[in-house]
Amino acid sequence: MKKQALFLVAFVATLTVSAQQVVRNGDPKLTEQWTPEPRVVAPGKTAADAPADAIVLFNGTDASAFAAKDGGPIKWKIENGAMTVVGGTGEIHTKQGFGDCQLHIEWRTPAEVKGDGQGRGNSGIFLMGKYELQVLDSYNNRTYSNGQAASIYKQIPPLVNASRGPGEWQTYDIIFTAPRFYPDGSVKSQAQITVIHNGVLVQFNSHLLGGTQYIGVGNYEAHGPEEPIILQDHGNPVSFRNIWIRKL
Repeated sequence: MKKQALFLVAFVATLTVSAQQVVRNGDPKLTEQWTPEPRVVAPGKTAADAPADAIVLFNGTDASAFAAKDGGPIKWKIENGAMTVVGGTGEIHTKQGFGDCQLHIEWRTPAEVKGDGQGRGNSGIFLMGKYELQVLDSYNNRTYSNGQAASIYKQIPPLVNASRGPGEWQTYDIIFTAPRFYPDGSVKSQAQITVIHNGVLVQFNSHLLGGTQYIGVGNYEAHGPEEPIILQDHGNPVSFRNIWIRKL
């Protein structure tokens, strides 16, 4: 019986090798896949421009995709193609919810440096309103590593510090995978994020521990498959422009 089993394994292995040889040495069309055909999406003229299927959240003048915390119009300053935090007016959020997405956003900390550490050019981008990608002036500004620019706040430091200087525009290109939950609210799969900061990979398929928190360890609380994106008012006049998103 044992010999028969060994013979069968060897026979199957021989067939597998033979099949591979047929594919390699035979008709190349056997490995061509024609369906489904990827749909056409016209890219932007530059890497920063929104592709044809993107939802433009802010184009430099129209901030109607955002609302203040109370649901009314935002109170941030809009001028010269950017919207700038007005300290004390509160966070703003997208009226539309998003889950898995590709997000492009450009930001700038003040050219005039005031403060240090977490008090210097601080804001944040909260995916699904809960998972914060830190915005901070981290150019020659030491703070805790999991709180500097491009960190998942209080969780995951960036791979490198790719910050430009104060007053210079910076870019985040974000690929975000929303967490999944079982019907009982327990975590089926964690949120994941990849971030390119100014063209440099700084978060690579990072697994989040849960919602970001200032005090304590992050944890997950079940929520819907799509939630608003929040831009934080941390009291510093940080500016944003050219914000677009693609649902994945």
